Amino acid sequence: MTSVVTAGGASVTIRGVVLDESETVLDRLVSDGVPHSLTSRNANLWGPDAAPGAARRLGWLDLAESSRPLLDRVAELAADARAAGLDRVVLAGMGGSSLAAEAIAGAAGAALTVLDSTDPHQVARVLGEGMDRTLVVVSSQNGTTIETDALRRVLEHALWEAGCSGDDLARRVVVVTGPGSPLEAVAADTGYQVVLADPGAGGRFGALSAFGLVPAALAGADAGALLDEAARLSPALRQPYDNPALALGAALGASALSGRDKLVLADHGSGLTGFGGWAEQLVAESTGKDGKGLLPVVVEGVGAPGFELAGDLRRVILGGRPDEPGPAREAGLSVAGPLGAQFLLWEYAAAVTGRVIGVNPFDEPDVRASQDNTAALLRAEEGAAPTVIGRAATLVSGAVEVHAPGALLKGVTTLGGVLERLLEAVPERGYLAVLAFLDRCGDADAARLRPLLAALGGRVRKRPAPVTFGWGPRYLHTAGQYHKGGPQNGVFLQVTAEATTDVTVPGRPYTLRQLQLAQAYGDLRVLRSLGRPAVRLHLRSRTEGIAQLIEALS
Repeated sequence: MTSVVTAGGASVTIRGVVLDESETVLDRLVSDGVPHSLTSRNANLWGPDAAPGAARRLGWLDLAESSRPLLDRVAELAADARAAGLDRVVLAGMGGSSLAAEAIAGAAGAALTVLDSTDPHQVARVLGEGMDRTLVVVSSQNGTTIETDALRRVLEHALWEAGCSGDDLARRVVVVTGPGSPLEAVAADTGYQVVLADPGAGGRFGALSAFGLVPAALAGADAGALLDEAARLSPALRQPYDNPALALGAALGASALSGRDKLVLADHGSGLTGFGGWAEQLVAESTGKDGKGLLPVVVEGVGAPGFELAGDLRRVILGGRPDEPGPAREAGLSVAGPLGAQFLLWEYAAAVTGRVIGVNPFDEPDVRASQDNTAALLRAEEGAAPTVIGRAATLVSGAVEVHAPGALLKGVTTLGGVLERLLEAVPERGYLAVLAFLDRCGDADAARLRPLLAALGGRVRKRPAPVTFGWGPRYLHTAGQYHKGGPQNGVFLQVTAEATTDVTVPGRPYTLRQLQLAQAYGDLRVLRSLGRPAVRLHLRSRTEGIAQLIEALS
């Protein structure tokens, strides 16, 4: 059996047993009047405790129209930038302040450099590539995120070193933030250009707000077209039927209720580069709390290790329905449509999923723990790299140091044995998360660890274990909430590395290298405090260490 729900250019295809499960949930949502309540901004949909916060976080429903005044402002900023010879746009932001913009630019083929890393190698490369023709966008709801604050300071100094000062410097920085935020105050003091975002549509639900649109449009994407795509879908959101967003929300909620709580996302010709990363944040942060949730597992394609059918997985195709036989056609869900519509569709579906499984989709209560640990480590060391990072390794193999609790790796003497032991430690219905505090451009080969580990898991276990991959500190603002607040069945492989360069953070008593290490160990401390198996691999040489890991898994 197959059901295809289409409206406004977006479609959701539901097949097989998924259809039976989701129809039961859909009927309940309709009988409860959820479509009308949600589009009417009824903040009580997620319970009385969630209502005050939800009442402030539903502005995304109207962004297809309320964001239109941004178009003239962005066009003006873009024209000024071109007149000044600024043909390179660098975005400093984290999570919801970067992922949507990156997806928009990727789909449009626009050149946007996204800087959401504290890795000194990655940041130094950006600083060395034409700062004299760079327009910097600093994007944050409030500006207090430690990464965004550090990157703003670093980029300001780089512009100054490139000869920019006074009015010239002010013209080269655009701040996107919420009204009345500390970042707005900083911008007022320095004379930076400011675009204020809708205060009710920040974070992961702000893809069609200033946070998603402004950086991408400055890089050349067509923001108006995105809003048009979303507007064509909007009328359907009020409908109980022929509403693809409601159908997707029902299917996702039903998946979680039935125990298929790993959402494996594979692109199949959607043309939406980077969309999986945005969807990962939306779903993980919206649902992963109170011991519940859906864990997004973004894989490399429908033929990638980890996309095979398993009892706790719900497979989702991003793109058109494939006609060829095999795993793609057998997937339970397919979602297709233009990017603007998909942003709105998935946001609506995430909100509905939260209601179905009984969580508040608009908060992120467990993100703060790692941030607090990072701050504590930096304070304790007075700006020095956390000394606990340098504790004796459990095992040293070539360029790779292994740091782990002794009992976890008892009897293991090889790097390959370490990786096998980690996979064996994944409990039934659990997962392995790879957390790489590396340069996602210069150390891009590290991403090969995900499919290789997934394939190894299929060989050493009775059933494969889902394997996720995240770049640090980006993942702290995406799947990090799920790691701490979702079901406590994760096993974690963190990767850190030596740095051959470093970047000073002006006005702060630490460098980016020191901040990066504090973030890595701060998150590791939280994971271990939850009793989860967690191993840290430290690469004495990045190139040699990554190659060694790949060889151990091949």
